[in-house]
Amino acid sequence: MDATVVSEIVSSTALVVGIVLAAAAFGSALGWGLICSKFIEGIARQPEMRAQLTGQMLFTGGLMEAFPMIVLGISMWFIFANPFLDAARTAIGS
Repeated sequence: MDATVVSEIVSSTALVVGIVLAAAAFGSALGWGLICSKFIEGIARQPEMRAQLTGQMLFTGGLMEAFPMIVLGISMWFIFANPFLDAARTAIGS
């Protein structure tokens, strides 16, 4: 396989992985903003529910933070064990 094909595949994969990681980080930040704003609204409406709302906010935030970590793991797989290189080798036949 030609070195230019390999470099194009690797650079395209790196670019897409960067975009995907940026989207996951943006989604996570947006999610935290929404969670915290609803938490503050809930406390403003019913101050006596503060302890219960705090626990629910942290639990929901923890679940929401798992998404970027999953995306990071998948992105690392694309970078270090690039399946597109194997597919290109098979398609080219070398």
